[in-house]
Amino acid sequence: MSTGLDAIQEMLPRLSPGEKAQLMRWIARDLGGNVPGIDKTPGVCGGEARVVRTRIPIWILEQARRLGVTETALLASYPTLRAEDLGNAWSYARLNAAEIDRAIAENEE
Repeated sequence: MSTGLDAIQEMLPRLSPGEKAQLMRWIARDLGGNVPGIDKTPGVCGGEARVVRTRIPIWILEQARRLGVTETALLASYPTLRAEDLGNAWSYARLNAAEIDRAIAENEE
């Protein structure tokens, strides 16, 4: 059974570079403020934004970074994390600063 993704994959090589760029703009607009690799799931980590495939909330990573923990140390402390995950986490934290600040404050109480 073919899915929409199968159809897109089949069509992609036939698109011009301009058409591919337009497709990317449409997808980015459809995603809104979402950051790849970051997910929110009710009932997982209290619904907080987290790195996909993990139960590591973004606010924990951002708080560690604010406290001076290096990316190398974070990757060593969380073996399931990849460098790409940290880049996604920093993007999410930057785009959602108020949400992250609130989560940090709530968890420091």
